[in-house]
Amino acid sequence: MSAGQHSVRNVTVWMWLVLLVAAGVAVLGIPISKTVAVVLIFSVAAVKASLVIRHFMHVRQQPLMVYAMLGIPLILAIALTLVLIPDIGFRH
Repeated sequence: MSAGQHSVRNVTVWMWLVLLVAAGVAVLGIPISKTVAVVLIFSVAAVKASLVIRHFMHVRQQPLMVYAMLGIPLILAIALTLVLIPDIGFRH
């Protein structure tokens, strides 16, 4: 890939990141429940993190084993969150 294409891709990813930041901030102005707002904000943050990891940390060019090493902790984090939801939801 030439230097020109590389910089265009970086600028495109940067513009997506800026738009996603604006979307995350805009969620605060929408009259929705706090739980839905938090889920939306964390979803936007996950998309932003994946963009940064794939494009700026060059994980996209790594072998499949790197994706497995990133996927296993992600699966564990999601599982732990799902396990704690009843505990958080039913506290007194």
